Amino acid sequence: MLTRPLRFAMVTTFYPPYCTNEEGHHVQRWARALSARGHRVDVIHDTDAYRLETDHAPEVTFEKDGIRVYRLRSSRKKFSTLSAKQLGRPTTHRDRLEVLLNGRYDVIHYHNISAMGGPGIWEVGTGIKLHTAHDFWLVCPNSDLWKNGGELCESKQCIRCTLSQRKSSQVWRYTQELERSATHIDAFLMQSQSAADLHVQFGFQERVQITPSIAVGAAPRLKPVSIAKPDEKLKFLFSGPLNDKQDLEQVILTFGCVPEAELRIAGDGEQTGMLKQQCEAIENVVFLGALSEGDLKVERKNASVIIVPYKVHEVLPVSIVEAFREGKPVLARDVGPNREIIQKSDGGLVFASIAELQSQIEELVRDPDQVSEMARMAFSYFARHWKEDVVIDAYFEIIRQVAEKRGFEDLIRKIDDAPTRFSVEARL
Repeated sequence: MLTRPLRFAMVTTFYPPYCTNEEGHHVQRWARALSARGHRVDVIHDTDAYRLETDHAPEVTFEKDGIRVYRLRSSRKKFSTLSAKQLGRPTTHRDRLEVLLNGRYDVIHYHNISAMGGPGIWEVGTGIKLHTAHDFWLVCPNSDLWKNGGELCESKQCIRCTLSQRKSSQVWRYTQELERSATHIDAFLMQSQSAADLHVQFGFQERVQITPSIAVGAAPRLKPVSIAKPDEKLKFLFSGPLNDKQDLEQVILTFGCVPEAELRIAGDGEQTGMLKQQCEAIENVVFLGALSEGDLKVERKNASVIIVPYKVHEVLPVSIVEAFREGKPVLARDVGPNREIIQKSDGGLVFASIAELQSQIEELVRDPDQVSEMARMAFSYFARHWKEDVVIDAYFEIIRQVAEKRGFEDLIRKIDDAPTRFSVEARL
């Protein structure tokens, strides 16, 4: 155990088991990685938004990970959540946050703060302050740059867009609250250059740093990619929500034109019935339905290529990170950071149209050696950019830069005394 550990606070709306998406688990991975290296980590999160969305409180089990979790709760969950979202400042939990965050931490790391009173919550607390953008909440009321619920946003029309989707327009967005509060953040962390560029395009002018992220769990040892035998089809896997953001209907039709390949679809969603019926008519497309995490890991292991047809901008495509972790190449739509990652890694191909996708599938069927080479490059890129030790080293370098700029000599000495290269993988 470190004699002088750093003290971290992770501030976020969602945290397991109070989370309905990947963001909460992402924060948990950050917290556990720091705790495993001997640092003191507290998580401060809101439960009102989750309880309002799901109308129940999940069972909380004790986790032996060394992390202390403060779960904020109000008897008026609707008022607490909606007032914070509308005003962009902490309301019900303001006093509690002041007590928790003032004078206790070396680093306060904000994540999803939409329902905790962001961006005004940045003013609360002392120490170095970082904010990670997990989506496009900083510049988009809907957080996804998906305009009118059906197309990529190219220019801001926020009032019309939120009204068309019957969502709140968030009053604070039409004031100077973001600009005023952002002065309290030492660094905004972006998980890809594409995400940083899109924030600038939509008017976010604050200082940002591109940093790797612990987007998935520890990397397994690399095993040879599953290449189809001469008498087998090359297996492609899609996993994710089945909705209109994927364009899966056209992807399925494409595989119908390439009988030498097999597409396996794992997931559930609003288009499940329609896509399942479509799969029945095409012999080389298999509908798997919603899978457990264990079954999904088996499917990913047995696949040769992961297909990522998502049409919406992401700050970091977790599907690609997961594929690279397993040594699997990807075919990804040319949107968001996909091209950036593929060009730097040579771990797959990007397609701009369904016709181009079909051409790439046919190419890989003819040349399975190309699949093997892309698989090798994919895993190599993961090891260089997303492996836990690499990410933690980059994270502490950012903290050190801020500490030097602010003259925090004691914190610099703590960083120098703290080994960052201690991987949880070594203990498993």
